[in-house]
Amino acid sequence: MITSATLLTFRARIAHLCFTRCPTSSIKPGGALLSRVMPFNVRTFSTDGFEKLPEQTKIEEETVPDYRAERFYPVRLGEIFKCRYQVVAKLGFGTASTVWLCRKLVNNELAVSRHVRSIEADHPGRGMLRLVQDDFQVAGPHGMHQCLVFDPLGLTFTQFRNKFPNRALNKELLQQTLQLILLGLDFLHQAEVVHTDISPNNILLGSPDLSVFETVEKSELEQPSARKLLPDRTIYLSQRLPITFGLPILCDFGAARIGRTHFGDVMPAVYRAPEIWDIFEGGRLFHAVKDGVFSDELHLAEMVSLMGPPPKRFLERSQTCARYWDGEGNWIASTPIPQQTFESREGRLEGKDKELLLNLVRRILCWLPDDRPSAQDLFENEFLIQHSLLD
Repeated sequence: MITSATLLTFRARIAHLCFTRCPTSSIKPGGALLSRVMPFNVRTFSTDGFEKLPEQTKIEEETVPDYRAERFYPVRLGEIFKCRYQVVAKLGFGTASTVWLCRKLVNNELAVSRHVRSIEADHPGRGMLRLVQDDFQVAGPHGMHQCLVFDPLGLTFTQFRNKFPNRALNKELLQQTLQLILLGLDFLHQAEVVHTDISPNNILLGSPDLSVFETVEKSELEQPSARKLLPDRTIYLSQRLPITFGLPILCDFGAARIGRTHFGDVMPAVYRAPEIWDIFEGGRLFHAVKDGVFSDELHLAEMVSLMGPPPKRFLERSQTCARYWDGEGNWIASTPIPQQTFESREGRLEGKDKELLLNLVRRILCWLPDDRPSAQDLFENEFLIQHSLLD
């Protein structure tokens, strides 16, 4: 039975491990962590019996734009890190990392980041965040890799959403999810942390029952995953993640900012708020892609179509605005303003439900950041609490 698991994400500079906390750890007075060391059997993985994929076929992380093999640590099934974490299956990959399930070979509860640990511990939003449990360095053939250890989680909300009809959550599930994520955001904002990269890919389903990961390990042991054998590394096909039934967890703080003042671009371009070109980033309302390339001008044109012209205070904030608007706020750029409204963009809800949702959207989508509500302000929004009022 799996009593701990690890999620590994590797590139030349960073890797992520996720494992479960062992129930035998305890806390002594003063906050220092104690643990009993409890060794588990090391798994032996088959060196044959798997499908060998042709070298010329690009798979998994090789399909990422600008892929460079030396940026990724060459993880091997069965590999053990820090005498503690054994790799048992590959779960996925991203633009800058690969993700692996691991077993924890010894039991030692570890403190998480000093900053978050120092913040109010009883805030309910703390449970909505995936926090670092351990970190260490791994030497690869092309440099050092930092490895971060987290609790294991399930599907991303993108994957979860795609399992629903029309690839969309139902109203009640959307309302409950948004409320829980707002709790996590409120905790972060009270800690003066801005996530900057909120998207369905960075919200994962919690995993309260560890037994779901037994199937992943068992599958790899009994039916080894297909892989491509290269001279300097092996690239594995990912195992399918199990469906879990936990709360939504906000993840990936790699682009987060601590403190009140920062400079430079943040957030993926398609989610970027107008003053950056923090509540804005939650939904892909603006397409802003022309001929496969993201366009600032098209992005702003879509904002105008839905939000109306910006106020004069916004135009006075940056000389860049003169490229797109005249002194009176009239659009002067070459890209035409799309013919659309909030009402035309929401095609699933009707009547009062639609009215409440669009009222929420209009509260969030404001040109000036000072006009936008905080996460705490939104938590009691009429649309979001509607599901509880009907229970």
